Amino acid sequence: MRQSVRLGTIRGVPVGAHWSTVAIFGLIVALLATRILPAAAGNPSPVVAWAVAIPTGALFLASLLAHEAAHAVVARRHGMRVKSVTLWLLGGVAELEEEPPDWRTDLRVALAGPATSFAAGAAGVGLAYAAAAADLPDVLALALLWTGGTNLLLAVFNLLPGAPLDGGRVLRAVMWRHTGERDRAARAAARAGRILGAVFIGGGAFLVLTGVTADGLWFMLLGWFVVGAAAGEEARSTLGRGLEGLLVRDVMTSAPDTVGSWTTVADCAERLVTGSRQSVFPVVGFDGQPVGVVTLRMLAAVPARLRADTRVEAVARPVHRLLAPDEPADQVLTALTSGSHAALVLDDGRLVGMVTHDDIARLQHHAALRGRPAEPPRP
Repeated sequence: MRQSVRLGTIRGVPVGAHWSTVAIFGLIVALLATRILPAAAGNPSPVVAWAVAIPTGALFLASLLAHEAAHAVVARRHGMRVKSVTLWLLGGVAELEEEPPDWRTDLRVALAGPATSFAAGAAGVGLAYAAAAADLPDVLALALLWTGGTNLLLAVFNLLPGAPLDGGRVLRAVMWRHTGERDRAARAAARAGRILGAVFIGGGAFLVLTGVTADGLWFMLLGWFVVGAAAGEEARSTLGRGLEGLLVRDVMTSAPDTVGSWTTVADCAERLVTGSRQSVFPVVGFDGQPVGVVTLRMLAAVPARLRADTRVEAVARPVHRLLAPDEPADQVLTALTSGSHAALVLDDGRLVGMVTHDDIARLQHHAALRGRPAEPPRP
């Protein structure tokens, strides 16, 4: 997920927020200021309620960030690459650039987030009781109690057994240990996630029909996300099984057409539209080294009046992961996550190929038609 605002780094991992975080922050603050905090003893004024609600909402977002950062820190501790940690509308996400090497690592990474939420929840509840014992304003104690209680609920919710929730990762790790097959365990966790998401959608629809519209719509949105993410993980694990035994060189497009970073958008678009069948193009510098990728859609998005003066390097997207031709082919799936347009393949520092989503879709289609594990497409 692309970050709209960069917040910093945690052990070298970029931390940021998607623009949709503003919406969830506003909803939390409004809920606190208008419904929850006014119930405190002494009937606090609207000014006091809003003054307490704003930092409380920020504190809760910080606890969500801590939850995802815990996943990232534990993953890094076990040698895994982490692309980013991002807050968004439905919480947060830690984007890993590779899969856990064994079930123990999978389990530890999965449990790190809920454990952090449990710790934050216990701290919030404890501070709430301490504030009440110290005769601090009731509105402050209630804000701390809400923060702690919500984190405890978040920890429990995330442990529900279905991908992409942390509980789904725990289920995957346990089944991985039991069966010895990661892909089989991942498919089972994904199927559980689809069932769980359907339950959320059905429960949300029931709430809407009974008049609890806001909560019902929220559950339906959450269920829709869980079903979609679980289906994606199931498809990914199925394709991963089909790539077993293949190398990156077996699935890549060899010697792809490239564009120079110094080329103007106008010249580049004219050449590519008339002379290439690709939709994604590696962008190389004067030394021949890749500096990113560009698509026809990116070029078309540049206003016509600016194309003659805009260089391709200004619109190219960076590539976060470079592959070697003799790596296992399933590494391509990780490299193509998080919105990447292509995985570039280098051999001895020289660009020799690339793999795009179209290549993977074609490979998956061929495998489905044959009814057996994927085979390398013919040149």
